[in-house]
Amino acid sequence: MAASSMIGQPPRRGAFVLALAWAFVVVGLASIAVAVSVFGDRNGGDVVATVPIQIRKIAKAAPPPPPPPPVIDIVETPPGGIVTATLSPEELALIAHPPAQAPAPPPSSQPPAAPPGATVPPAAPVAPPPVVPPPLVSGLNIANPALIEKTPQGPLPRIADNGLPPMRAYAVPVASDNRPKIAIVIGGLGISARATEYAIDNLPGPVTLAFAPYANDVQRWVSAARMKGHEVLLEVPMEPYDFPDSDPGQYTLRTGVGEDTNTKKLVWSLTRFTGYVGVTNLLGGRMLTDANALEPMLAYLSRRGLLFYDNGTSQHSVAGDVASRVGTPFGQASLTIDSIQAAMEIDHRLSDLETEARAKGSAVGSGFLYPVTVDRVNVWARGLSGRGLVLAPISALVSAPKKQ
Repeated sequence: MAASSMIGQPPRRGAFVLALAWAFVVVGLASIAVAVSVFGDRNGGDVVATVPIQIRKIAKAAPPPPPPPPVIDIVETPPGGIVTATLSPEELALIAHPPAQAPAPPPSSQPPAAPPGATVPPAAPVAPPPVVPPPLVSGLNIANPALIEKTPQGPLPRIADNGLPPMRAYAVPVASDNRPKIAIVIGGLGISARATEYAIDNLPGPVTLAFAPYANDVQRWVSAARMKGHEVLLEVPMEPYDFPDSDPGQYTLRTGVGEDTNTKKLVWSLTRFTGYVGVTNLLGGRMLTDANALEPMLAYLSRRGLLFYDNGTSQHSVAGDVASRVGTPFGQASLTIDSIQAAMEIDHRLSDLETEARAKGSAVGSGFLYPVTVDRVNVWARGLSGRGLVLAPISALVSAPKKQ
């Protein structure tokens, strides 16, 4: 038994080794199969995941091209060396006495051209040439020497020795029929030369023009106005309600300053020019409501043969009552035609004047020398006669004085 057991052991150990080897083979094959199934085959099977890869090429800045070689002018010396030039006598004279250079042209007033797309500012307006008043024909050609008192301040109007007052001597004639009459008085002339010229040239002759006394050349404008057929008034500065916020100047007639002071200022205004039929107020809202200050002034005008025209801007004016008491010829505007500077509104006011003139026999309107006022009055007056009305100067519509 012992022998037989010893003989059988080797075969069992060999079989064990063979089985173990086969086990390693099987495990190895299984491992390969698992790996292939999980990671996939390189040449087949499904792709589990892909990642795109972008390859960017970074370009290096190209070096700047080398500068071009300098251009060298090669001047060849002629055979025999440099030859001195031979100049003519005229050329030698020009070298010795070169001509004077012409002055540079003045810079152009035109602005430089703007680049495309740029905003071009508007060009500055060219100032028109100044307006020069027309010359006087022969000195005081519009004034009657018999109606002038020479004073250190200037020519002062007076009543002639034969009793002719300036308000009649310088009055513009008017038709003496029974048609209703309308007077239009336009003020503010003599301050702006261009506006004054426009009013004189474009307003009908029977329209009365009122001139401020401050301009040095106002006499020339008055002369031109009278030669165009206009009757003339002098605007005397008077104290307004908001004085001194509104100040007509140092020669303003004021309330509460005394008769002598106001008379001296009035004389200054009266001597600025000649040829006017009377005086009107420049502002004066407060002055026209003070009878004590107004009475000496209107009495002085009456002694000088002048009328007084109230332009109607003061609603509480007592000028009419004072003028009647001291015997001063007096007229007053019933409305202002251009309180609103619009063509339609001015046309309405002119129509109102026509209605008043037909009802009362006469009407008086005041205005300022606005261009729109001048234009509308000009158009309105063309058909006035056809409507049975007469355009008259202010002297034709003043009340007769009670005193002389």
